[in-house]
Formats: sequence, structure tokens, C-alpha cells
Amino acid sequence: MIIVMKPGTTEGEIDRISKEVRHWNVIPEKLQGTHKVVLGLIGDTTELDPGQVQNLSHYIEQVLRIKKPFKRASLEFRNGEYSEVVVPTPNGTVIFGKNHPLVIVAGPCSVENEAMIVETARRVKAAGAQFLRGGAYKPRTSPYAFQGHGESALSLLALAREVTGLGIITEVMDTTDLEKVASVADIIQIGARNMQNFSLLKKAGATGKPVLLKRGLSATIEEWLMAAEYILAVGNPNVILCERGIRSFDQKYTRNVLDISAIPVLRSLTHLPIMVDPSHATGKSEFVPTMTKAAIAADTDSLMLEVHPNPSKALSDGPQSLTIEAFERLMLDINVFSKFLGRATQNYNKATIAKTKASPSVLV
Repeated sequence: MIIVMKPGTTEGEIDRISKEVRHWNVIPEKLQGTHKVVLGLIGDTTELDPGQVQNLSHYIEQVLRIKKPFKRASLEFRNGEYSEVVVPTPNGTVIFGKNHPLVIVAGPCSVENEAMIVETARRVKAAGAQFLRGGAYKPRTSPYAFQGHGESALSLLALAREVTGLGIITEVMDTTDLEKVASVADIIQIGARNMQNFSLLKKAGATGKPVLLKRGLSATIEEWLMAAEYILAVGNPNVILCERGIRSFDQKYTRNVLDISAIPVLRSLTHLPIMVDPSHATGKSEFVPTMTKAAIAADTDSLMLEVHPNPSKALSDGPQSLTIEAFERLMLDINVFSKFLGRATQNYNKATIAKTKASPSVLV
């Protein structure tokens, strides 16, 4: 249930109403919208009469029941207003959300060595990325595949952040590693295979860090939003949803099926920001540019793109990784395409890219 306050309601009146509703064994959660304040009532409200709540104050505009099973994640919970996830980085504050510029996250599947991750970070930043992605701990289908360098890779991500000022997104797989990952990551990623690891979701949410929640391999949209609810329920409002492809009956030509329709569906159901990962969805680098543009046209808030200086020698997911040069070309296209659709990115250009290329660097 939510209480929508009239514009201009005083803080004193909001505090009074919050105190009154606690007598009904519910917890009021204040949500500051652009024009109005909404009080979300958390707890069992099935026996609560909306008319009784309405009578608490003439400053209450309306009282609404939330019918969705995902309460805090629902668009109704914010009275139809989309939320923002605000992330401070050394290069400045980056905002994920519907009414903000497109946010670009780029980098390799796995952190392999210092020269590779630092140089990749420099180049993707020059091309327009605001965040560096890179795996320190890697969940792999085969137990014999490369699993990531672990804690030592986290220190390399921290170095790349120091050198470039990019924000860091990296995945946590286990609650035992959460503290180490949170000490480096600006955004903690929960991967597709852990989408319903509820213990991990709750503990990741409790860190207070923004959480990027990837959709499970075969998860319905409702299951995905219920997973987000676990993070929101511990008091962390900073959740970003990432569509990364789902399983289907024909996986011969792509790794997964990118569910572009999930973007407008999510817009109708939730206030949370949306990211799309066309690299994992397609599994083939030649399809990534097309699906990137499709995601922008469908109104994604952010993109996650895998970029590697030498994909043929990558320790993981080489076939789906763009070369740095291919990423630079795509970013020039994205800048034009996103502006045409009213969703501008940072204004990087060929001169910026060329200047970075000319700087001394080593790739291994």
C-alpha cells in the first residue's frame, strides 16, 4: 500500500502520519518524487482499510494498494515515477535512469594481467565508457575452464580505477568474497547463475553498494523482479536490472536470445533502471553492434559491452568480445544513434580516441 501526499505537504505532517501508521504494525518508507512525497507501507496491509488511512490527514491525496507481488520494485510503489541510481566515481557522478544519458560499461570478461586491464580501461574511457567491467571471480559451466584470478584481479581493477577514474563493476559469486569485492567495486554485480541466490542477494544489498542484477538463464520477468525485491527489502534502493539473454529452443546461431521485449515490459512494471548486455546475449561479436542499437531503440538506460585487446587469446568469452578498435567504431555510431533518439552519451569523438591511441602503452 502507498500513501500519495499532496504537493506542499510539510515535513511535520509527513512525520505525524508516519508515526500514526506504525500503530497498524506497518513500517512507513518515505519516497521523495519530483513533485510529491509517497509513503510506502511495508508489512501486512491486507486488513488495512484505505479509507481509514485516507482519514488520517486532509494532506493525503490518495491511498493505493500495490497488487504486484514485487512491492518495492513495482512502478506503483513510486506512484509512476522512475528511480535513479546515483554512483560517485573518480571522474564524477554517473546516474543510471530513464531521464539521463546512456551509461556505457565496457571491458573484458576476465581480468588477465595488469597491462591488459589498464590499457583496455584507458581505451574504453577515451571512446566514451563511464565504467570498466572485468571479472575477478568467474562462474563457468565447466569446472576445468578459467575461473578468474580472484583477489589479485581485484587489486588490478583498483589500479585501473586509479589510473583512469572509471567506475568499477565486477561480479561476486560467494558471500565469503563479498567484503573484498565491495571494497573495490563501485557497483556489485550478481550474475545470471546467482540471480536466485537469496542469501547472496540479501548480503549484497546490505553492503549499501549499488547492485547490478543480471537476469537468470531461464528466469521469467516476475522471478527477476522478485529477486530484486530481496535487495530492496534490506533497505538498498540502488538496483539496476540487466537483460543478458535467456535460453530458448534454437541456440545454434547465438549463445542466448536477447529479450528486447523485456525493456518495454520492465518499463510498464518497475521503476528500476535497465541495462542490456548484448555480448552475453549473442555470444558472437559480429552481432553485438546490431543488438546494441536495438537495445538503444528499445530505450535501455545502459549498455554492458565486452571488449578485449586480443579476443582470439582471451582466457574467457573471446568470441563475443569486441576488439578495442571495433568498440571505438561502435561508440562513434552510438553517439549519433542515441542522440537521434534523444538519449545522448558523453560527446567523445575521433580526436579523443586518436589522442589516447598515441599515448605510450603496452598490450600483452
